[in-house]
Amino acid sequence: MSFTLKDISKMIDHSLLHPTLTDAELVKGCELAIKYDVAAVCIKPYFVKQCAELLKNTDVKVCSVIGFPAGNSTIQSKVYETRLACKDGATEIDMVVNAGKVLGEDWRYVKKEIAAINKECLKHGAILKVIFENDFLPKDKYKIKLCKICSTVGVAFVKTSTGYGFVKQADGNYNYKGATEHDLMLMRKYSAPNVQIKAAGGVRTLDGLLRVRELGCTRLGASATAEIMEDAKKRLGMQASQVEASTVGY
Repeated sequence: MSFTLKDISKMIDHSLLHPTLTDAELVKGCELAIKYDVAAVCIKPYFVKQCAELLKNTDVKVCSVIGFPAGNSTIQSKVYETRLACKDGATEIDMVVNAGKVLGEDWRYVKKEIAAINKECLKHGAILKVIFENDFLPKDKYKIKLCKICSTVGVAFVKTSTGYGFVKQADGNYNYKGATEHDLMLMRKYSAPNVQIKAAGGVRTLDGLLRVRELGCTRLGASATAEIMEDAKKRLGMQASQVEASTVGY
């Protein structure tokens, strides 16, 4: 299997979501995203307008997170947040589902929430990615049901994680698994063919990106964008000017 560097870069949503990132760091992150020509910058809601201005006249899209990272906002506030983000220039929305409602199997509520936010996205010509936060979901049945609901609603993507869904481990520490192969295969199996899969959480290498691609993912949420892209360029032994014609095997 082989890919061009552009295939790889256009799989990446460059993540700029850590709560401590300053405006200066967000600007540098947008500049990095432009440098590597990634698919999108996944940005904090308050910075969407400035991000859209920075990415103007590029092929890098603006993605805002909604209800991030816990997903516990009301449906109305998530819809309003989506509307504001789209008006500020976001063309992609990554929304966190209400995990408590999922675990309580209140599927009517879950479907209503996803459908309402997807409808708002479509009004503005944006696409919706629904974040499951799989670390919060101990049984596959929850993930399978979410895949089926998202398929029925017709969202663009289902996504594994926020990268911040820390769960108390057996040793007492808090950590997360993120995008596991098991979950990615499950999500691909139970999502409609037109629903794409986004892996997020714990994938920080080129080999990791290529592996999730092999499992059916078309996007990867990553903060290690530079490392992934520089590794790809090294393996190819090519300069940036040769990106379009270059391939990397896996």
